[in-house]
Amino acid sequence: MTKLRKLGRHTGHRMSMLRTLVSQLVKHERIETTVTKAKEVRRLADNMVQLGKEGSLDAARRAAGFVRGDDVIHKIFTELAYRYKDRAGGYTRMLRTRIRVGDAAPMAYIEFIDRENELRQSNPPTPQPPQRVPLDPWARSRLMRQYAPPKEEKNSDSDLL
Repeated sequence: MTKLRKLGRHTGHRMSMLRTLVSQLVKHERIETTVTKAKEVRRLADNMVQLGKEGSLDAARRAAGFVRGDDVIHKIFTELAYRYKDRAGGYTRMLRTRIRVGDAAPMAYIEFIDRENELRQSNPPTPQPPQRVPLDPWARSRLMRQYAPPKEEKNSDSDLL
């Protein structure tokens, strides 16, 4: 597992909380939480969608070991995998909403993009740039060579006398 923010909790509590948040995000497709939790959930939810797009038995077992509920696993491997089959990444969006009244914590919505009733319309995926033909090393070094312009000779009046 990669390094995560501590979020003021012990490891077991933190992982349990993140697993629940990811499962609820997949189930409801939009949740409101604090900004720091939303940043961590975004990473893990994108990873779950990647597993759904992979679609193998190993990916299903890895996803089942993390998220809670068979309906959530089914939704990852059918609906979300189909929805994001052409997208290379960035399946979630975080929108800051308000400051919480009890402790002044910044709150944010985290939601999946390209869905019905989303808070903000997403930009279409950017097309991949065309592949460039690689140059052989000698031609590349000749193209990168920069020559200085020829020196101009200055004619001064004192040299003519």
